Amino acid sequence: MTGATVKERLLEAIKPHVPFEGWSEAAFRAAAQEAGIEMSVAHAACPRGAVDLARAFHEEGDARMEARLAEADLGNMRFRDRIATAILWRLEVVEDRELVRRGMTLYAQPIHAGEGARLVWGTCDRIWTALGDTSRDINWYTKRATLSAVYSSAVLYWLGDASENMEATRAFVDRRIDDVMQIEKVKADMRENKVLSTLLAGPKRLMSRVRAPQSAARTGMPGRWSGPN
Repeated sequence: MTGATVKERLLEAIKPHVPFEGWSEAAFRAAAQEAGIEMSVAHAACPRGAVDLARAFHEEGDARMEARLAEADLGNMRFRDRIATAILWRLEVVEDRELVRRGMTLYAQPIHAGEGARLVWGTCDRIWTALGDTSRDINWYTKRATLSAVYSSAVLYWLGDASENMEATRAFVDRRIDDVMQIEKVKADMRENKVLSTLLAGPKRLMSRVRAPQSAARTGMPGRWSGPN
């Protein structure tokens, strides 16, 4: 039995326990016992125990979303509608919201917060890639950073959504994407307005001098959406 097979069996076995125990060692041990897997073998496949299974659960959802996007014909949709559809499909593949809720509790812990952010980033990278994004410049980062913010807020809203067929979440996602597109439209209009460009040139140069030393001392990802609309 390969490590991948062991992890798959453990993931299926742990799901009924997570709503009660969280992604915890207790849930991991219960899963191993129900799957008939010795703890030494279970920990060999998942060195971090339930944390590795929480990651596997998230990536399982990403893979299901990717498969659905690959089979779909979204060519007649506006690009912003394709983004919204991908976000909603990612939420729809989750069989139990409590597994996600418990995952958010796990990734809220400082020791796991970085991994949680990377998983969200990975989801948004998969969405952009599946929708045909080929950017290799700064737009590659800004698209994913902005979508990560939209996706994260959508997950939080969805967890409390009791509407039929996620109608409230659908409307929320549309509003969030519209907000982003409005910001980008204003920024584009400002760049094209020669008067405003001239007026802002001086302050921009001043701010670039102020920010330069700070930027050199830290790293970060820009939060601007640069995707097509």
